[in-house]
Amino acid sequence: MKDYIVQFKPFLVFLAKFLLSYFVLTLLYQSYLNQFDEKSFEVDGFTQIVANQSQKMLSIFDDNSYTIPNLKESSVKLFYHDKWVARIIEGCNAVSVMILFISFVIAFTGKFKQTLTFILIGTIIIHFFNVLRIALLCMAIFHFPKYEHILHGVVFPLFIYGIVFLLWVIWVNKYSSYATISIKK
Repeated sequence: MKDYIVQFKPFLVFLAKFLLSYFVLTLLYQSYLNQFDEKSFEVDGFTQIVANQSQKMLSIFDDNSYTIPNLKESSVKLFYHDKWVARIIEGCNAVSVMILFISFVIAFTGKFKQTLTFILIGTIIIHFFNVLRIALLCMAIFHFPKYEHILHGVVFPLFIYGIVFLLWVIWVNKYSSYATISIKK
């Protein structure tokens, strides 16, 4: 048994770092969300920011895009060409995707400053592309409403997860401590 632990130590260390950081970040995020009253349909601040920024991006294409609070659930209604095309809920803000991204980068850690810088830049990139994703999704749903299910459920999740995957590949191959080990060999 000890031989297996020694043999698989790099994987076990990776797994422990990933699970610990994912668990801690998820708990922190959940405590942030618990500050908002879901019964009175209160939307958390970051989701509101994402909704507002998505609307601003949509306003590049149409001045008749706007947001209003949803009075029936914790969400923000997003309008495009004066038509309600999306509701922005907590899950739309990509924080859970950012937590996954950060946990992976920590698990494949590199130098502290590089790791922290990559996490900050990567999180900003994820946020930007998430806002872009929401704006493009709203425009696509407006123009192709019968494809809403496939657009929302398949195409646009692939968009954001593709960005995260690309960032992970860059991290592992260029900056993580594993990249420096493979370069030395």
